[in-house]
Amino acid sequence: MINHDEWLIVGLITSPQGINGKVKVKSLSDFEERFTKPGKRWLQKENETPREIELTFGFKKPGKELFIISFKEINNRNQAENLKGYKVLVKIDAIPNLNKEEFHLTELVNLKVKISENDKLQIIGKIINLENEKNNLLVIQLLKNNKKVLVPFVKEIVPTVDIKNKFIIITPPSGLLDL
Repeated sequence: MINHDEWLIVGLITSPQGINGKVKVKSLSDFEERFTKPGKRWLQKENETPREIELTFGFKKPGKELFIISFKEINNRNQAENLKGYKVLVKIDAIPNLNKEEFHLTELVNLKVKISENDKLQIIGKIINLENEKNNLLVIQLLKNNKKVLVPFVKEIVPTVDIKNKFIIITPPSGLLDL
């Protein structure tokens, strides 16, 4: 299990690239330098303890949220293949400073989800995960039936994010929570 107070998941290794130990990484970050700037990173398989590794080189594939990166000591395709499915982590203190209306997506995990019904805010669930396939989607677990629903993280549907008080307010279109 990742301690969200210490680590930030910035990418997922999807496959090897070529024969020289490079890997493809799906970005979960808005900061390209996490994959292009050499330096310390950490890899984690499932819930194992993260292990330190050094990023030596990286570039973004044009038009995609994929990066091709190299790690020190990963020199062939077999070693790269063994990294498939690993999470790429950075220490939480490596998070860049953000503007007032910005926040890191991982700060949203475990926030309560509220909805306005009859002019009163009611808690309907909590954010349990994020999915980042071209669109940012919040995975919300509903209180009433324990069902998980995907909610697009866009201003029209999520107009309020209150990190300090640990909640968001959503205004879902009709039927979105019934899917």
